[in-house]
Amino acid sequence: MDKIDCFIAYHGQEETANLMGQLKQQEEVGNIFILCNSQTHFTGATCLVADGLYSTKTLKTIASNTTANYTLFLFQGKRVTLGQFALHKLLQVARNTKTSMVYADYYEDTNGLLQPHPTIDYQQGSLRDDFDFGPALLFRTSVLKTFKGHDFDYAGLYALRLWASRQGEVIRIPEFLFTCQEVDKRQSGEKQFDYVKAEGRKIQVEMEQACTHHLKEIGAFLKPGFRKVAFDNHNFPVEASVLIPVKNRVNTIQDAVGSVLKQQTTFPFNLLVVDNHSTDGTTELLKEYAQQKKLIHIVPERKDLGIGGCWNEGIFHPACGKFVVQLDSDDLYADETTLQAIVDTFYAEDCAMVIGSYQITNFDLEEIPPGVITHAEWTPENGANNALRINGLGAPRAFYTPIIREVKFPNVSYGEDYAVALTITRKYTIGRIYKPIYLCRRWEGNTDAALDIEKQNKHNWYKDHIRTIELHSRMRS
Repeated sequence: MDKIDCFIAYHGQEETANLMGQLKQQEEVGNIFILCNSQTHFTGATCLVADGLYSTKTLKTIASNTTANYTLFLFQGKRVTLGQFALHKLLQVARNTKTSMVYADYYEDTNGLLQPHPTIDYQQGSLRDDFDFGPALLFRTSVLKTFKGHDFDYAGLYALRLWASRQGEVIRIPEFLFTCQEVDKRQSGEKQFDYVKAEGRKIQVEMEQACTHHLKEIGAFLKPGFRKVAFDNHNFPVEASVLIPVKNRVNTIQDAVGSVLKQQTTFPFNLLVVDNHSTDGTTELLKEYAQQKKLIHIVPERKDLGIGGCWNEGIFHPACGKFVVQLDSDDLYADETTLQAIVDTFYAEDCAMVIGSYQITNFDLEEIPPGVITHAEWTPENGANNALRINGLGAPRAFYTPIIREVKFPNVSYGEDYAVALTITRKYTIGRIYKPIYLCRRWEGNTDAALDIEKQNKHNWYKDHIRTIELHSRMRS
């Protein structure tokens, strides 16, 4: 019978001893190892000193000590409880499928209440370094022993996971095989900005290096030398259009519109508001504004449009300008110079798309953590590759209209901007503005302020799907 060598991240004497006790009762378990930062004694287990759980050095230590055909990592959670026949199920699936790595759904224990925490299926485009595998990862030991990663302090496990995906399938078991205590109780709207924390910069650099290596190995790496754009003399009614898709935002649309109408520019511009059949008074408010010639109130004939579909209505409208600039109905431009700065960047960098920086505020426009988001991880040389690892590129986003008309938006209401940005970055130069020119307001009505796990999974799966499609496009280009 195949055995599993188990490696436990030390989480305190009681928690670790408890988990070790559970493992010793499982017939599938071979050796048990405790990973800690100093020598600690546990009867029936071997303690291994490991300075960092996710480093290449730690992985090499694990690889040199494991002798079973399969190796289990238990890295997450302060207290992990094994479900009924959990290890048997992991081993059964791994053995039957000859897969590289197996993971499973789990329960979260929140003050004694068990909440289902489903994970999502791994795709080729699941390149996010924060992919949620749950508290347990089972590797085929041969995959672990043949792994030769860079000398990472933080990205070792991420690089190993990418290596495993190149050696075979990474399979999810859609059963709740473990229970772990909930550790991070913040809402989804807070967690999504963890990567911008100052202490995370070195981590992000390592993650980018690991992802870039993976893209090279699978033939999806884009070499520098992206196309500049020649701005032809197309017959556009104005130089720039701001586009706001909106549905039922009567409390915020007035501020958004006002921030556009006060823009000071050296060129003519207009505002296209695509009103997706609002029922809360938004439509009536926009009809009043539409008496001003700068604002064009568009109500689509179609009733099946998401945010992306509303964007398509706007970019193909006869009144759309040479450049089209995004503004969400919840948000504002930082001051009256935003639009001018964006258009100036198009001409200065001959680019197909311009992405700005933004400041997170509350509804009263007071800055709240994490403050200014610049996406400073972007570089002209490797930004298009690193874009496949991160979940967003910044705001506001602006497009050269002939190119965005070729690309077109997917008719969805999440990730539509990310999808078109990936397509454009595959071929064209992207302009960046690192000064905050946009105010992103966080309030209880935001669609991503506090998502439940089902909605988070739906969003993450879709972005992974976008990446999968883009990977195939890049591998063929």
